[in-house]
Amino acid sequence: MMAAGRGVPRCRLLAMLALALVLGGGFGVERAQAQAPGARPPTPVSVVTIQPEDIPIINDLPGRIAPTRIAEVRPRISGIIVERVFQQGSFVNEGDVLYRIDPEPFKVEVDRAAATLKRAEAVRQLARLDADRQKDLRERRVASTQQYDTAIAELAQADADVASARAGLAAAQLDLEYADVKAPISGRIGRALITEGALVSPTSTGVLATVQQLDPVYADFTQSANQLLQLRRALKAGTLTDPQKRDTPVRLKFDDGSPYGFVGLLLLSEATVDATTGQVTLRAEFPNPDGDLLPNMYIRVLIEQGMRPNTLAVPEQAIQRDTAGLARVYVVGDDNTAQLRQVELSDVVNGRWVVTQGLKPGDRVVVEGFQKIRPGAPVDPQPWKGAGAAQSGTAPSNTGKAG
Repeated sequence: MMAAGRGVPRCRLLAMLALALVLGGGFGVERAQAQAPGARPPTPVSVVTIQPEDIPIINDLPGRIAPTRIAEVRPRISGIIVERVFQQGSFVNEGDVLYRIDPEPFKVEVDRAAATLKRAEAVRQLARLDADRQKDLRERRVASTQQYDTAIAELAQADADVASARAGLAAAQLDLEYADVKAPISGRIGRALITEGALVSPTSTGVLATVQQLDPVYADFTQSANQLLQLRRALKAGTLTDPQKRDTPVRLKFDDGSPYGFVGLLLLSEATVDATTGQVTLRAEFPNPDGDLLPNMYIRVLIEQGMRPNTLAVPEQAIQRDTAGLARVYVVGDDNTAQLRQVELSDVVNGRWVVTQGLKPGDRVVVEGFQKIRPGAPVDPQPWKGAGAAQSGTAPSNTGKAG
């Protein structure tokens, strides 16, 4: 009985051990299956399907703003400034009075010149009467030829004196008019550089004020002569196509990166290279109705200088770098597995890298989610819905930069 009693617990113990081994083995298999790569669900990733497109070469170049016209206000006569008429920093129109020079001395000169003219006219009248009389006497053979010739000469001299007196009066009136110093052009006037009571002269080196025309304005910017040469060679080779040769639209952004709201036009590219910097200066014209662009302001100019035909591009965030600094991307294969490819890049255009080698049309490039995958891992590709995404993965743009 005792043996039998001892045997019952032993059997139960053996049964429990066997059950535990079976259950433990089952859980181990399930755990092993859960850890197997093939059992994991595919990792969701965002992809773009790249297709060839025409991508513009848009260079980002430094420059500064310059007024389209600038005029220094200077006196044309000597005198004492008695009044400053304009408000400093205001807009003035061409012909507006800016300063007044004491006009009294010039009024006296006008009166003197007018009197001189009247005297000359009176002398001419007398000379004309004498010439007429001598002509009549000569016809009646009473006066000599010499007397007649003398009368004619005196009349001609009187005519010259009248002309001289009339010119003197006009000069005096012009000096009186110049007593009002007027704006030579329309624009914004700066600070006053001369105050009332100052003696001014046309021969003095100082200016009274400066007027600048600020609508429109010029944007003068520079580009490397080597870069221009490379662009021209690429155009000749046919690897680039030329956009508009004249009146090329250009865009502008401020130093803080914010865009300017108006589009400008390229006016010229200088034919000489700066000997100290190796740069070529270009000039564009921009409307400035709100006065946001001020002279000497630093800006960045975006100018399209060519078009790459049939080019592939991927968003910047799709590019990875290995320890050697080489660029690579994840591409989704036909079996929806991740493939790591090394690519060669050209430059960035509107947030997209231009790819020269390593990809082909129709490739699905991973833009988001590649941090969670490795080569050969199954993925669940979904269209990328990032900014600028389009049917082909990314959309071409008309602004950007080129390295």
